[in-house]
Amino acid sequence: MNNLELKNRDLEVLWHPCTQMKDHETLPLIPIKKAHGVYLEDFDGNSYIDAVSSWWVNLFGHTNSYINEKIKEQLETLEHVILAGFTHEQVVRLSERLVKLTPKGLSKCFYADNGSSAVEVALKMSFHAHKNSGADKKVFVSLGNSYHGETIGALSVGDVKLYKDTYEPLLIRSIQTPVPKDMSIESAREAALLFGELCEERADEISAIILEPLVQGAGSMHMYHKEFLVLVRDICNSYDIHMIADEVMVGFGRTGEMFACQSANITPDFIVLSKGLTGGYLPLSVVLTTDEIYAKFYCDYNEHKAFLHSHSYTGNALACAAANATLDIFERDNVIEKNRETAEYMGDKLSKFKNLENVESIRQTGMICAVELKGYKPEERIGLMVYQYGLDNGVLLRPLGHIVYFMPPYIITKDECDKMMDTAYEAIKSLLL
Repeated sequence: MNNLELKNRDLEVLWHPCTQMKDHETLPLIPIKKAHGVYLEDFDGNSYIDAVSSWWVNLFGHTNSYINEKIKEQLETLEHVILAGFTHEQVVRLSERLVKLTPKGLSKCFYADNGSSAVEVALKMSFHAHKNSGADKKVFVSLGNSYHGETIGALSVGDVKLYKDTYEPLLIRSIQTPVPKDMSIESAREAALLFGELCEERADEISAIILEPLVQGAGSMHMYHKEFLVLVRDICNSYDIHMIADEVMVGFGRTGEMFACQSANITPDFIVLSKGLTGGYLPLSVVLTTDEIYAKFYCDYNEHKAFLHSHSYTGNALACAAANATLDIFERDNVIEKNRETAEYMGDKLSKFKNLENVESIRQTGMICAVELKGYKPEERIGLMVYQYGLDNGVLLRPLGHIVYFMPPYIITKDECDKMMDTAYEAIKSLLL
């Protein structure tokens, strides 16, 4: 087997996500044979540093020996069981640990399969909780430039123009409030003021605000000050509006805290987790909420009051085993402190990008770094050029348009970090030639 053979077989039968398939007439599809640590290896023996953690999910490296072991152990006893009327040790243990780790007051866990599905759970749960209290709140608020997934409900509360233009007839009602324009505290306060004014006008119909704390992932890695979270929490309290923290991307240590909300010392009404939850191994997501929300559904039999949502693979035992193994590593290896050290090193490396004349700005939150390029039109597809340069030089970079970003596995070494960021630097520099 070689790259060409598997690529040709793939193109006969597969339709890949976030891909214009016609690009693969000229852009090589890379078949991966195996992976270990931060490296992916193709069938021709080429290796690539996974600078994007395989879409932001891989925390402790590919084929991590400890996570492997724990999944194998679970495989010998229970692979899956229906979670309606049944339970199992892995999901109970995981839930107990998440309740202890997440912001104080989040005490109940509801599982789904992926981030988009978990966002749907939070939206429905918010609306239904208000409904059970006698309030008819059908509108959701999200931030400008936001992204929360690609199922219909998740798309509805996003603000990606391409998706909104294409699927607008299918979307549920939502409105956007401005995201802080930059990482300054002044911008945070300005944006919070505008959200407050919106709530003053329309609080009776707003169910919740959903936001990505600190960093908008697919929204060009836009970053803002934690003060915005503090102020939004206060505003929501004043108007009986739920706060949904979508930590699918920023959760589990990416921002320098275990969860981004903890940097602002706030507790949302819902926190949505996925991606790094299983260390990048298996699909799993969870929504944590409060006893207050839970109590609104707790009653003698009433089919209209009960929460109506389920997935066949809810709380899958193998996925929960991977998640528990991931949390074991956090406990054992002092991960958050090590991440802060790695982030400092990445920040030092990031500073030199400012010297390139086609760089508009750089920004960083924890182990998320972004380089914004200037002077390019979308049709020039410079992101694709950077991607190709990276592959040619042993690094998987996947820019968001004109945003080159770094979100590597936490185990990346300084030498590997040098290779990753130096390759990106040269790729951006090559655009000037």
